Amino acid sequence: MADLIVHGGKPLSGTIKPSGNKNSALPILCATLLTDEKVTLTNVPNITDVEKLVGFFVEQGSRINWDRGGGRMEIEHAHFDSARLDGELPAGMRSSVLLFAPLLQRMKKLVIPSNAKGCSLGIRELDPHLEILEKLGATITHSSKLTMRLKDRFKGARHWPDYMSVTATENFVMAAVLAEGQAVLINAASEPHVQDLCTVLSGMGADIEGIGTSMLTVRGVRKLRGGTFSINTDHHEVVTFLALGAITGGEVRVTDSLPHHFDLINRSFAKLGVRVDYEGDTALVRKKQKLVVEEPFTSNLLPKIEAAPWPYFPVDLLPCMIALSVRAQGAVMFWNKVYEGGFTWMSELSKFGAHVVVSDPHRITVFGAKPLRPTVVEAPYIIRAAVALYMVAASIPGRSIVKNADTIKRAHPNFVENLRSIGAEVEWK
Repeated sequence: MADLIVHGGKPLSGTIKPSGNKNSALPILCATLLTDEKVTLTNVPNITDVEKLVGFFVEQGSRINWDRGGGRMEIEHAHFDSARLDGELPAGMRSSVLLFAPLLQRMKKLVIPSNAKGCSLGIRELDPHLEILEKLGATITHSSKLTMRLKDRFKGARHWPDYMSVTATENFVMAAVLAEGQAVLINAASEPHVQDLCTVLSGMGADIEGIGTSMLTVRGVRKLRGGTFSINTDHHEVVTFLALGAITGGEVRVTDSLPHHFDLINRSFAKLGVRVDYEGDTALVRKKQKLVVEEPFTSNLLPKIEAAPWPYFPVDLLPCMIALSVRAQGAVMFWNKVYEGGFTWMSELSKFGAHVVVSDPHRITVFGAKPLRPTVVEAPYIIRAAVALYMVAASIPGRSIVKNADTIKRAHPNFVENLRSIGAEVEWK
């Protein structure tokens, strides 16, 4: 485990080029299993989850040439040998659920441990994935292990799940693109990374209708081809560095920011007194913005930021807004409608002197602009929560330590290097 040593209180200013979106890269990498032709990906982030997935592919005989520095990866699965896997998926791979549909397409049988069910944010259900695969023709049995079987091809069907699950939607699409007939998913997730996966699959020859909406219609094809595709930039990283500029009073510009995804995010920034401007596709926050919570017209209600599946405010970005609110004049409520473990790190935030009231596992109220002090905090195994603790530390003069913060590396391959490029005094230890 690595700690972040932070010398805060200095405005951070400069220009950042964000990395490729981890949440796009992982499903797209899994989707390359659906063809034996060569797929070339650019802007691939050099992060641990990608490293694990590449290692898994290579172990099964796939040929991968990865220029980590240049972000370019060539993938060829023609020599993928199912016998090496021996029908069982290795445990401990966080991205393993995204392999369900592609591996079933190849192997026709998949066995996984039955205890792979959660993460630090709370329980991650396997049921939505299993329901989709079963609906599309897979046979599933479970006892001490979970066994999935597929005879020939998936079959088109209509499915309406309980809620919008990103990874379940991605499994649906990866199963349906080579299915026999038409498959329809109602209540589909539509996050930017889901759109990215669908766009790449379309480029490989898939027939997908409704990309970016809550209903996907997929007409199965017999074969997918290879091609060259670019991983879009990570909107989470764009927000992170804009928020870092705002919380430290600096001026930060982030290139390649995909402004068409940011309308609601910009309004959420504005609720905390932060204005985001654009110069083409470069987003920027100007220096010395006064952080003041915007009062709603209905003045007897608390200002609030609600996070839920897209097109709501992204739940993964809630910690960045919470960090900003600690510095903002006024009170604001945050509502995490997805994860029951999303606010477990509030006790660490309070060590800085932040005033936070936890109403229940899904709602908190932050009373901002309280006196803060540098301190030592423990980061949870939640990427953006670790980032948020760093943000607060960076805004406070003096030396703070964010312990066990290396979960940040799962999404930000050059986090400290980027921070130093905009004037931060920070190091891994």
